[in-house]
Amino acid sequence: MNILNTTDMKNLLAEGAQLVDVRSAEEYGRGAAPGAKNVPLHIMPHVAHEHLDVDKPVVLYCMSGGRSAQAQMILQSLGFGRVFNAGGLSNVINA
Repeated sequence: MNILNTTDMKNLLAEGAQLVDVRSAEEYGRGAAPGAKNVPLHIMPHVAHEHLDVDKPVVLYCMSGGRSAQAQMILQSLGFGRVFNAGGLSNVINA
């Protein structure tokens, strides 16, 4: 699993990358990174094109990085070119 480093994450977000929390709606409701969209992993293949811009970079996170790695593969298979795994929520909040 290749986790995006803090500097690159900050740069991507400053340039307008989409920040996506792939945890469940319940987990998201208990706390999320500011500005993050919630697109849970289990619905990602079905709604990605409705909620995300394929032409903008996507930065994904979950609780530990596992689900965001799965979401990264899903988005890449759907034609999203610049998709990055930021790992867990704490990585994003502490960036």
